[in-house]
Formats: sequence, C-alpha cells, structure tokens
Amino acid sequence: MAEALPLATLQDLWRRAGLDPAHLPELRLTGEEPSLPSSFHVGALAQASIAATTAAVAALHRARGGPEQAVSVEMRHAALEFLSERYLALTGADAGARWDDIAGTYRCGDGRVVRLHTNFPHHRAGTLRLLGCEGNRAAVAAALGRWDAFAFEEAAAGAGLCVAAMRSFAEWDAHPQGRAVGALPPLRIERIGEAPPVPLPPAMARPLAGIRVLDLTRVIAGPVCGRTLAAHGADVLHVSAAHLPSFDELIVDTGRGKRSASLDLRAPEGRERLRALAAGADVFLQGYRPGAIAGHGFSPEALAALRPGIVCTSLSAYGEVGPWGGRRGFDSLVQTASGFNHAEAEAAGSLPEPRVLPCQALDHASGYLLAFGTLAALLRRAEEGGSWLVRVSLAGTATWLRGLGRFDGFGAAVPAMAELGPLLEESESGFGRLTALRHAGGLEVTPSFWALPSVPLGTHRAEWA
Repeated sequence: MAEALPLATLQDLWRRAGLDPAHLPELRLTGEEPSLPSSFHVGALAQASIAATTAAVAALHRARGGPEQAVSVEMRHAALEFLSERYLALTGADAGARWDDIAGTYRCGDGRVVRLHTNFPHHRAGTLRLLGCEGNRAAVAAALGRWDAFAFEEAAAGAGLCVAAMRSFAEWDAHPQGRAVGALPPLRIERIGEAPPVPLPPAMARPLAGIRVLDLTRVIAGPVCGRTLAAHGADVLHVSAAHLPSFDELIVDTGRGKRSASLDLRAPEGRERLRALAAGADVFLQGYRPGAIAGHGFSPEALAALRPGIVCTSLSAYGEVGPWGGRRGFDSLVQTASGFNHAEAEAAGSLPEPRVLPCQALDHASGYLLAFGTLAALLRRAEEGGSWLVRVSLAGTATWLRGLGRFDGFGAAVPAMAELGPLLEESESGFGRLTALRHAGGLEVTPSFWALPSVPLGTHRAEWA
C-alpha cells in the first residue's frame, strides 16, 4: 500500500494532461513515507512528479517505435533529488546553494513575520534602499520593526522586490491570490495555435534524442525541467545573458546535460538570433516573470506563429491570474505566503517562529510538472497537431502538495551527503570534478544519464548542435 498515494497522484496527472491511461507503462514505485522531516507528503510529491515525467518519456519513446519498458522510482531517492542543489561536491572547491547574509525571516513591528529573498544583488540593494538601513541583519531587523508586515510586503512588491509575509492556510485561502490559484489545477496544457500533426522521429538510442529544447530559465524549477529532458537525450540549449544575475553554484547541478549560450535580448541581434533558434526548436522553455519574455517579442502566440507546432512553457511564482499574477517570487516566499511555514511550525510546536519545508519542494515539483507537461504536449502534438502552452506555478504546486494531506508529526531526518552511497555519481564538469546525485527516474532499457557536463554560462555558441 506504500505506493497508493503516489500512484493515484500520477494517474491523476496523466488524466489532467489528456493522455490515454492505456499508454501508461509498467510502474514500479517503491519505498514509503516519511522520507524527509515534514508533516506533508513531500516523498509522495517527489515520487509522483518524477515518475510521471519518466513514464511520459517511456510513452514517447514507445510512440517513436522504441521498446516497451518499465518505470521505477524509489521514494527516498526521489525525495533526496528535491535536495539536489545541496548534494554537490567539487574537488578543491566549494559547491552547493548559498544564501545572502540578510535573506531570511524577520519580525515586524506588528509582531508578524516577513521573509526577504535577497540572493540577487539588485533585490538586496533595493530592499536596503526601501528600508533605509545598512546591509547587516541587526540593521534590517531594526528597520523592519518600524513596519507592519503586510504593508512592507506591498511596498516591496511595488518596488519590484521579493518579500512575503507569513500567513496561515486560513489567511491564504481568504486572500484574493489564494482564491485565484486555489481554483487552478497544478498543470495546464492549452492548445494555442493551429498546425498539422508533427510525427515523432523514428526511435533512436535515447528516448528524447532529436528533440530540441530552448531553455531560458534560472534558479531551480525551470532548470530542473531542462535537466530532466537532457537526462533522456534531448538537445537542450540553455540561453542566458551576461547582464542578468545568476547562481553559478546552482548551474553546477541544474546545468548537467545542457549546452550553454549567452544572448542579450535588449539588442536587435540578440533577439534575431533567438528567433532563428526558436524557428528550429520543438520546445521553448521559459520561467521569467509573466510578460518579461513576451516583452522582447517571444510571447507564446508569437512563437506559435514563427514555428507552428512549438511547445511553449510558462513557469511563474504565483500564477498569471489574480492580483499577484505578475509578482516576482521564489519557492521560499511562496511557502511563506501560502501558509506552509505556519503549518509546519504549528505541527512542530514552534510557533510563532516559522518552519520551512525540508527542501525546495515547490521548485523541484514544479520543474518535473513542467517536464511532464512538455512531454505530454509533444505526444499530443504528434496525434492532434497544434501549437501548445504548458503552464505551471509555484503557488499552484503548493496547492497540489497541500491537497495530498498531512502526517502526524515528523519522521525522517535529512541524511548527510556521506550517507548517500550509490545514489551519488562522479563526473567531470566545467567547474571541476563533480560528485552529485543520480537521477531517480529509472527506465529498464534506456537508463537516464547526462551526456554533457555542466559548464559556466555562455560557454557555447548560440546554435543547435
């Protein structure tokens, strides 16, 4: 019975994506909760989202004439992959995600908690300007003591900054944005243009070989989607820009399997080169704030006109609906705003201090949802034709996780990297010799692997392999 919740969750995703249940491959879902210290079913979320993606890979390969093959995902391995950015080691160098020194939670003058996300330099600088204080935790805490939490949240949003006030589930459910995203499914696949069916190319050695993916994403969720497609052979070209801030320590993990190019979309030649790449792409993956990429001429509708049959994705923090539809955000902020930090603290008996989920569960699950939706759209494109848009939001994923239910108390501890043993693999990278987690999605005939190492941004030319 350990697999009942993940299996039911996967089957629900399959139906939501418009896929035929008869095309589900054999599934071997092993392990049981709790896999991480949380009162939520993080393990089931991880196993279901990774297994759904892997099953879609198997179904697509079979539709190309490849062999039938079973899908296997072990729950603990899947849950630990939700911590992949922490389980990294580089020979002779530091590795793993780091936080800015003023990021985190503070208590405001009204007694409520706010969380600041200041990992990008311009977000840090803007937050300090708004507060009118020096860049240290004591000064930030003193300045926030003169604010009400919700007022500061709104002022920060108005300045384009990344802040969230902590709410309970009841408060989030009563909030206009909570009501807006609560009505949305975790994954939406929409036909956005007409095009004839695009037959899948004949099967190659790897399930996704020959499928071209333009990856315009940053941080965790979107890059996880591209990394997952690359793990099964897709040609993934990551496109960034030198003037945009990035987390190089995350690229060490999420850049595995990808080539990396740089284009400045502020310049006409950069936009023209991206248009040329998009004209030859199967998938246009982007995770910038709603409207940001469209403002450069790359809306889903424009891409569908340029390349009929393309599959576009839209990844956002709070969804494109509701009063926060265009608001910037990150996993930690959505956890705080949508009630998870309050709920985990309540379960642990640590209120009024917030407690975070044991991993960036919203980021990672959203990345796998995006990969699954992309594969589903490619399958539907082959049968039905059309251009497609896949939508996922961190807030929608939060609602999905919440709907899986709760535990009483907390069970498992987060293991140290030294305890992971065969779940780790070593490889060369553009950053040095790398030890990192293997992918948890197993296929018995075509096992996943990353054929290319992660490399610094802009290493390659902006062209298809």
